[in-house]
Amino acid sequence: MPACDFHKTRPRRPVAPGLLLPLLLAALLFGTAACSAKKDLTAVITMADGGEIRITLDREHAPITVDNFVKLARDGFYDGLIFHRVIAGFMIQGGDPDGTGMGGPGYTIKGEFSSNGVNNPRQHRRGTISMARGKAPDSAGSQFFIVHQDAGHLDGLYAAFGEVTAGMDVVDRIAAVATDSNDRPLEEQKIASIRIEEP
Repeated sequence: MPACDFHKTRPRRPVAPGLLLPLLLAALLFGTAACSAKKDLTAVITMADGGEIRITLDREHAPITVDNFVKLARDGFYDGLIFHRVIAGFMIQGGDPDGTGMGGPGYTIKGEFSSNGVNNPRQHRRGTISMARGKAPDSAGSQFFIVHQDAGHLDGLYAAFGEVTAGMDVVDRIAAVATDSNDRPLEEQKIASIRIEEP
């Protein structure tokens, strides 16, 4: 039976009429709660210029990554940071408190991708959000990137954990800014806030 398709269930044996309504109400409430628990969270990145990027987070395939991102966002860690690395046709990268590509939250997390022993089937298509990391597979902390154009060569090597559902025009605008020889935007691309919306 498909997940959350509780309306198709039928009792296996006759039920006393007086118990039928309470049982149906209990099943409905339980099923609704279970379905709500399965719904993904949404992250809303608001840029300093008012642009907004909405991202559905995939906790099913990257629970450690999503929980870490959500915690940092709720703690205000990302507020005021910048997209410090921008490569048109590839990705935009942010989440570094130092703004250099070398900073992080002071710890690292498990890399949730297949070459690191984790079954994460998410692909790095346009609009995918994924964790940036160093050479070590478990070296990600707070830095993330949003894929500007499909980047299949990253599949299985980086922890993809969601996708943009609205605001790719904002990603396109950031990807189009002028950068220096280190791919750093000449004009700051500042994140005003990242907020998490419950389902």
